[in-house]
Amino acid sequence: MAQYLLRRFGRAVIALWGVSTIVFIVMRLSGDPAVLLLPQEASREDVLRLRQDLGLDDPLLVQYGRFLGHAVTGNFGESLRHKEPAMHLVCDHLWATLELALAAFGIAALVAVPIGILAAVRANRLYDHLVMSLALIGQSAPTFWIGLMLMLGFGLGLHWLPIGGRGTLRHLVMPALTLGAFAMASMARLTRSAMLEVLGEDYIRTARAKGLSTYRVIAIHALRNALVTVVTVIGLQVGVLLGGAILTETVFAWPGVGKWLVEAINRRDYPTLQGGVLLVATLVIVVNLLVDLAYGLLDPRIRHVK
Repeated sequence: MAQYLLRRFGRAVIALWGVSTIVFIVMRLSGDPAVLLLPQEASREDVLRLRQDLGLDDPLLVQYGRFLGHAVTGNFGESLRHKEPAMHLVCDHLWATLELALAAFGIAALVAVPIGILAAVRANRLYDHLVMSLALIGQSAPTFWIGLMLMLGFGLGLHWLPIGGRGTLRHLVMPALTLGAFAMASMARLTRSAMLEVLGEDYIRTARAKGLSTYRVIAIHALRNALVTVVTVIGLQVGVLLGGAILTETVFAWPGVGKWLVEAINRRDYPTLQGGVLLVATLVIVVNLLVDLAYGLLDPRIRHVK
């Protein structure tokens, strides 16, 4: 198990380095932040002086080395716009995104996994067709459209829920449902597929022939062997939820890190964007490491796969 986790950890470090390098390069290609920080009537000398103060006139390799050195310690410098530590600003908004993503994930997992299992047990029946049709709609409908429909129905129409902002549990309901819709649909469909594959195995037929109850066959024999696929889907959806939070936060004016990073892109705020992207990437990589650990626990054969 130690060697298995060590291999996964090495790959995670390489992935994080790749993300940091891509973000660094793309931000430098987006334009000069000094031009946006100064008024339009600023002279060229003022722009050059500001670039020197910010260290933007150094060679790219020097900037890259300085960026990696600071990133290792979690120090991404000060926000170019707000003149505050970039990581502090990102963390202030990250909690809102984590609250939204965890609520969406909880709703998706608690709803999708049971209905996916039941759809597999009742394959090709009315319930199965209905659930899969709804799942297809959930995967096809754009996130912003789902959010707008919920706002029109439950916010503006019935006045049951607030249409924007963050504060109470009522503010969280519609954004969480909007963000979790795609994940819920994906989990339900793949859970059904995994269960159908397992239910067709010989050992399931043997368990049924022994006279075991349907509940024991599904809960003990089938579900455990299908969990590897289900855990894979759940792990992948964490990254989808964190990435997809940008649209949801914009629609519902949710003060999360996604909305904040979009504003940082428009302002070309290098430290804020680099810190935010790396922090989100680190969270996704940590979740995937936990998923890999779950693989090894669910199926010991996977530990020997290189």
